[in-house]
Amino acid sequence: MSLSLLSRYAFFAFCVIFTLASLPFMHYEWLWPFTTVTLILSVLGIFDLLQSPHAVRRNYPILGNIRYLVEAIRPEIRQYLLESDSDALPFSRAQRSLVYSRAKNESADKPFGTLVDVYQPGFEFIGHSMRPAPLTDPGSFRIIIGGPQCTQPYSASIFNISAMSFGSLSANAIRALNQGAKLGNFAHDTGEGSISSYHRENGGDLTWELGSGYFGCRTSDGRFDPERFAEQARTPQVRMIEIKMSQGAKPGHGGILPKHKVTPEIAETRGVPMGEDCISPSRHSAFSTPLELMQFIAQLRELSGGKPVGFKFCLGHPWEFMGIAKAMLETGILPDFIVIDGKEGGTGAAPVEFTDHIGAPMREGLLFVHNTLVGLNLRDKIKLGASGKIVSAFDIASVLAIGADWANSARGFMFAVGCIQSQSCHTNKCPTGVATQDPLRQRALVVPDKAQRVLQFHTNTLKALAEMLAAAGLEHPAQLSAKHLVRRVSATEIKLFSQLHVFLKPGELLTGEINGEFYSRMWQMARADSFEPNEIAAA
Repeated sequence: MSLSLLSRYAFFAFCVIFTLASLPFMHYEWLWPFTTVTLILSVLGIFDLLQSPHAVRRNYPILGNIRYLVEAIRPEIRQYLLESDSDALPFSRAQRSLVYSRAKNESADKPFGTLVDVYQPGFEFIGHSMRPAPLTDPGSFRIIIGGPQCTQPYSASIFNISAMSFGSLSANAIRALNQGAKLGNFAHDTGEGSISSYHRENGGDLTWELGSGYFGCRTSDGRFDPERFAEQARTPQVRMIEIKMSQGAKPGHGGILPKHKVTPEIAETRGVPMGEDCISPSRHSAFSTPLELMQFIAQLRELSGGKPVGFKFCLGHPWEFMGIAKAMLETGILPDFIVIDGKEGGTGAAPVEFTDHIGAPMREGLLFVHNTLVGLNLRDKIKLGASGKIVSAFDIASVLAIGADWANSARGFMFAVGCIQSQSCHTNKCPTGVATQDPLRQRALVVPDKAQRVLQFHTNTLKALAEMLAAAGLEHPAQLSAKHLVRRVSATEIKLFSQLHVFLKPGELLTGEINGEFYSRMWQMARADSFEPNEIAAA
C-alpha cells in the first residue's frame, strides 16, 4: 500500500479503529464523548466513500469535507478578515461604514488624512472655491418632475430610494424603507413587484414601477390591464409611474422570483398564481416600437389622472434610445422623466456574464441620454434620474455634474436598514431579514429603528452634499456642472469633466451640425418605427 494511500485514509482508519476498540470499555463514562465523536466521523467517512458527486470526499473521506466547509464560509472570511477598506466587492468596507455611520447618526469624520491614493489615475474630486458659499438648507434640495403634458407634477427630493420589490425584500424591509421615506419626505420606488400592503401602511410617497410582467395591473394571461392600473395609479400615495425597460443588474434578461419565495401575499400583490415561478418577461407586450412606447406613456398618463410618467433603462444599443427620441419628436408625446440605470447597479441576482459584460455603465448612459435631449432641445422638458452604486454625497454630485437632476440609491438604503452584504439575497436566507420571506428571519428587522436609520442616512447624506456645494461656492445642486468636477487621468495630468466628455449644444441634432462622429452615426441609425437600426446608415 503506497504512502499516499495511507495518508489519505489514515484519519478515517483511525476513527473506525478507535470506535471499534473502545466499545468493550464503554463502562468508562469519560470515554463516551470521544467514542461518540469518532463514531459520527466514521459514519461520515463511510458515506463519503459511497457517495458519487464529490471525488475529493471519495479520495479523502472525512478530511475532504473541510474543503467544502472552508469554501462555504469563504465570502465571510474574505469580507471580515482579508479585504482592505478600499476593496469594492461590490461595496468597500469604507463605503459600507459611511452608510452605517450616517444611518446611526454617528460621526463619519476620519482623522489623520485620506486613505485614498490621490495620484492614482481615476481619482476624482470637486474643486473648491476661494469664496465658499453660505451653507444651504438640504431640505430645499428638491426638483419639480412633470413636463408640459403632466397635470399633477411632483416635488421630489434629489435623493430617493431606488427600485426594490416586495418579494425580493421582506415585508419589514419595505415597511422600514417607506416609513423612512415618509419621515424624510422623499420617494420610495416600489420595484416591479407592484404595490403591496406594506408600501401602503405608512403613506410614504411611491414611484410605481411597471415592469414587463405588469404586476398589480395584469390580466390572467400576463398582459396590461388598464382598469386595474387606473385603480391603483390614481391613489394619492402614488406620485409617479415608471416603466421599467431594463435594469442594470441584468439588462435584457427578464427575471424570476422562484416559487418557493412566492407567498400568498406576494401572489395577491402581483396578481400571479401560487406554486409557480413568478416570471418577468425580457420584453414588454404593451408596445414593440418607439412610437408605440410613446403612445403607452400617453395612455398611462391619462389613466393615472395626469401624474408624471417616465421610463427606466440601462443603455444598450445607442440607436435604440435615439429611436425613442425620434418618436418623441414625431408624436409630440414626451416622458416626464427618464431614469438611467447602470450595469454597476444590481440588487437582483443575475448570471455572471450579464453582471460583468452586458449593459453600459451608468455615467456613460447618463451622458448619452443628456446629450441626446440637449441636441433635440428637449432637455428642459424632461427630468433625468441616475441609479447605480450611489451611496455618498460625492456620488450624487458626480452624476448631477454630468446631467442628472436627481439620484436614486438601492443598496445604500439596504445598508441603512441593516444589510451586511452577505450576498445571499437569492437564497431566502438573508442573515439580517432584509432580503428574505422567512418570517423568523425578518423578525430580526425592527421597523421603527430601521425607519429612523433610513431617515438619518438620507438627511446626513444631503447635509454632506450641502457642505460640499458650499465649499465649491454653490448654493444648490442644480448649479453643479461638468466644470466643477475633476479626474486624474495620469500620474502627471488632471482634467475637468468638461474637458473629458463631449457635450452637445442645444439643437445640434436638429441642425445636422453634430459634434462628433459617434452621435452623428447613431442618429442616422435610429428609427422611430422600430428598435432595429437603419441598415443603410449602419452599413
